[in-house]
Parts: sequence; C-alpha cells; structure tokens
Amino acid sequence: MASETASLLAKLVSIPSVNPMGRVLEGDQVLEGRLTDFLESWFRERGLDCRRDPVAPGRDNLLARYDAPGSSRLILFDVHQDTVPVDGMTIPPFDPVVEGGRLHGRGSCDVKGSMAAMMTAFERLARERPAGSASVLLAFTVDEEFTHMGASRLAASRHGASLAIVAEPTSLDLVDCHKGALRWLIQTKGTACHSSSPDLGANAIYRMAAVIRVLEDYARDLQAGSVDPVLGPATFSVGRITGGQSVNIVPDLCSIEVDRRLLPGETALDAIGAVRGRLDHALGRPDWIEFEKPWVHLPPLERKEGHHISALQAAVTQAVGRKPLVRGVPFGTDAGPLDEAGTPCVVFGPGDIAQAHTKNEWIDLEQVDLAALAYYQIAIELGR
Repeated sequence: MASETASLLAKLVSIPSVNPMGRVLEGDQVLEGRLTDFLESWFRERGLDCRRDPVAPGRDNLLARYDAPGSSRLILFDVHQDTVPVDGMTIPPFDPVVEGGRLHGRGSCDVKGSMAAMMTAFERLARERPAGSASVLLAFTVDEEFTHMGASRLAASRHGASLAIVAEPTSLDLVDCHKGALRWLIQTKGTACHSSSPDLGANAIYRMAAVIRVLEDYARDLQAGSVDPVLGPATFSVGRITGGQSVNIVPDLCSIEVDRRLLPGETALDAIGAVRGRLDHALGRPDWIEFEKPWVHLPPLERKEGHHISALQAAVTQAVGRKPLVRGVPFGTDAGPLDEAGTPCVVFGPGDIAQAHTKNEWIDLEQVDLAALAYYQIAIELGR
C-alpha cells in the first residue's frame, strides 16, 4: 500500500509544470500555474496559510509558513515547481506508474519527490506542533531549470530565515558546495549573397567554425587547469548552434549558446573576459564576433565553516538510519542566489541526480518517505 507521501507525489507528477527553457511551447503542460493552483488548494484545505508572490506572468512563487510555539528561529525549505521538457521520454511523462518501489514520471526525481516529502513534513509540524522545533518557511519557486527567476525573487525578499535547506536529488546526503553556471549567446556576422557566387559574401557559419575550434581548445585547457579540491575543474561547453536561412543563401548570421561552470571565487565578468580574450588572441580581434548578455548567471555555492552541518547530520542520521555524507556536486541549484544574498544553504533531498532529466525518470519511494522524516527531524534539531 502506497504511503500518503507517495500518493501525494503521484498527484504532483500528474500535474505538468514544464519549463519552456526559452523555447516557444504551447499547451496545458507549460509553466507552473496549474501546479501552483493545486499547491495553494492543498494548503487551504488543511487550514494552513500560504500566499502567492508573482514573479512573471502566470508564474508565482508560493510561500507557506509554520510558526512553531515559542521559537525565535526560522529556517527556509526551498523546492522548485518546474520540470524540464519531455522531449524524447520513453514513458508517459504525466501518468505516474509505480514498479519495484520506484515511481516513474517527469519531475519525480527532479524535484517533486522532495516536494512531496517537504509538504508531508510541513503538514506534520503544523499538526503536531512539537515543542522546541524551529519555525519553517516553505517556498515553492518557479523557473529553477532555466533562469532561476523564482529563487532570485525569494533571495531578494526579507524572508528572515537563518538557514535554507534546498531540495535537490542528493541521495539523502548533505551538499554544502556546488558549481555555478553562466550561459550566453555568441554570434558571428557575415554578408549574405546568392550561393552561386559565395565569394561575393562572407559566410557566418564558416566564421563560427573557426570560433568553435578555438573554444574547443579553450574548454580542454580549462578542464586541465586549476582544480577545486572538492568540485574539480571549471568547465566550458558549446551546447547549441543555429545559423542560415536557406541552403542557397550564404548565411549572414550564426549563433551558439555556451555554458560555463563557475568555481567558488570566480566571477562572471572574469569568465566571459577569458573567453573573449582567447578568441581575440587566436583570431586577431575580429569585429564580426558579438557576445550577448548572459541570460543565466547562477552563483556557485561555496563551502563555509559551520552551517550547522553537525546538527543536520544528526537529524538525518536519526531519520534515515545512516550518517549522511557531506559533499559537493557539479550541478547548480537555488542555493546559489540564496547563499549569495546572505542565507547559508545546504542542499538535501531524495533521489539520484543520475535519474534527473532522463527519458524514463524515476525515484525510489523509500527515499521519499525517509526524506519526509528527515525534513521533519531537521526542523526539530535546528530549533534546539
């Protein structure tokens, strides 16, 4: 028989909340609005206060707060509402199926398993009102998968929390540092002409080919360079290319989208400047290369002393029966903007990141139930 947390997870997965990721997608699967409506109703039905905080048209953060008796300490539970798109999935993305103790469906691992666990723990706190627990602000943010608008909005607010627990699939380990991410567009410009006389124009795709060769060498050198003892090297990748209008027209424009993973201590300005400098040095400062302003700037989460790691380890150990590892990860989270704004953060949740964004995404339901116990116990332990 499925637990109440597993049943809640199935309902959450069945409600599409697809982030269009900058693309034009239509239909009732796109954006977080339907999920936000469900979450608001879920809290209202249980007599629990919540409020919407508009971030963009049709995209609202949802905030619920539990004030513990006699507590002067507030901790933040952060979990994002959106999922990546469903292209290429080999299972019905929004028809959750349980097989072998696993629940399959888009968002089950990233990150609705954590969402169901946080909601279960929050409802239990509000129902039992245990003496000595911390107060909890539970935030459901939007747009984590693309530009982190929701987390940036939350970070800029006066939420008053002294520590944030950010939900991501960490296999029930504690993550206290991760890389940041920087993404921007690089364009090469040319001169269009008829393809029968290509010498009359300048081919922007050929020019981009030269750029990419330089960037491939740069990415290789970057990965072989300075290494963070926990997170490893910084990385650079070209992820998408577009260009040309028609096969019989010499193209006057070509674009690539690039991804630069930042180590703690690196700045966006320095990272972009290094790429520009490498291209200028190799190609002679050409005027046909343009950089657009980054559309993603996710700060890294830097490892710091303290952050109540020992208390968190004790809470998770009591809940799950083993002492969690404390480690770093290469992917970014909502902890980046929250930590940069001054709220210490630790990332914790059920599921394995290897299952996130996959064609048959799934999560282990036992971990989801254990996470619900762990989030509850964290509130108890951090209230002491």
